[in-house]
Amino acid sequence: MTVPALRPALSLIITAMLPLSIAAQNVQPPTPAVSSPLLDTPASVREQPLATGKVTHSVQIQTPPGQAQVTVRSVQADNVVGNYRIDFAAMDVNGDGFISREEAQANPALAAEFNALDSTRRGKLSREQLAGWLKP
Repeated sequence: MTVPALRPALSLIITAMLPLSIAAQNVQPPTPAVSSPLLDTPASVREQPLATGKVTHSVQIQTPPGQAQVTVRSVQADNVVGNYRIDFAAMDVNGDGFISREEAQANPALAAEFNALDSTRRGKLSREQLAGWLKP
């Protein structure tokens, strides 16, 4: 095959690849993420050193080469602080020394926080787990 005979085939290949090269030139790099710490911490947010809580989840975010690595962690609080007061004996209907998930339903705030307080994942709360909630 001579060069003149190859021209139509080369022309077809170049024409087919042209949209790909144009698309590659139009790719924009992602805008870098910007983050900053909270300047005024809301009153409902309490601070806890990361080293004091148990890390429950950790995810490494992929970043472009040359950028700092980003790790997102979920840390279980070391205690629950709130303006809650419950009568343990009154809520412990069956008298077993624990407040079950069912017994906790009598107090909407406790029911909502049950999973956070049940650090042992037994489905029941002890007096020690409810130390910050008990009436003096």
